[in-house]
Amino acid sequence: MTAYENEGISVKDTQNSSTSTEDYDNGHFGPLAHVNTASSRYPAFGGDLQPGLYKLPKDRKLANPAPLGLCAFALTTFVLGCLNMGVRGITEPNIVVAPALAYGGLVQLLAGMWEMAVGNTFGATVLSSYGGFWMSLAITFIPGGFNIMGALEKADGGSPTMFYNSFALYLFVCLLPLLPFPFDKSQIPATSLQKTDANVSQGWFIFTTIVTSLTLKSTVAFFSLFFFVDIALLLLALGYYFNEGGMPNHNLIKAGGLFALLGAFLAWYNAFAGMADDSNSFWLPPVIHFPWSEKARAARRDSAGDSV
Repeated sequence: MTAYENEGISVKDTQNSSTSTEDYDNGHFGPLAHVNTASSRYPAFGGDLQPGLYKLPKDRKLANPAPLGLCAFALTTFVLGCLNMGVRGITEPNIVVAPALAYGGLVQLLAGMWEMAVGNTFGATVLSSYGGFWMSLAITFIPGGFNIMGALEKADGGSPTMFYNSFALYLFVCLLPLLPFPFDKSQIPATSLQKTDANVSQGWFIFTTIVTSLTLKSTVAFFSLFFFVDIALLLLALGYYFNEGGMPNHNLIKAGGLFALLGAFLAWYNAFAGMADDSNSFWLPPVIHFPWSEKARAARRDSAGDSV
């Protein structure tokens, strides 16, 4: 039994698929290419980063890149979640530069490109975007080299305020603020600090909400991954709004870090689901579809037909 059969997809359904190699070569796959032939479609599956019904190429030559991208996302999110929670008293973000550049950056970007090759628009967009961001984030905080921080601090008379505001604007566009402060907060005006971080968290919250809305017809684990990350960023935004003495609310920031950790573990869970089958695992993760999903509705139709 494979992960697909674990979802209720039979070998017969696969054999009866009308998918052709010509269709795959012409790019007729992804959310925009769904047809109304049930036997030619697979239900949503987090292990493939597929939020809706999709086709699987008959002569697929590439492996599933989603677990690789999910693992890269999980590790970087896990590290940053720990930093936000202040685990072991760590407050500086330097440790995240290496995984952000190599694993969360380069590897996740490659996974996104391979998702594009297999025809998964959602997976390609999400993984490539995260990968590109992590690489640019690492470049920004690498000491020396591009000297981005130093140049902006010099232009602002030695104060990091200009860099922080510039970085906040960049984060608002790229939508990923799970980063602790890289310098002494006492040097930055409390009003600037408060408004900047709140705006950054709001930007990422908006993006994650959009992505989460695209998983509402998928599986519980797939949806929960983005939902927990969304909640984490909402808590971070609230933490910077409801400050204590001009500083972020410690409890809300820690709560945001906790939800980030939950999101990381769910990313690993979905990655495991994408790799596990009877040939390599004694346990296949359960796949629970929402009642309003196409898979659940099809099961109800089949049940009603059998009872007649």
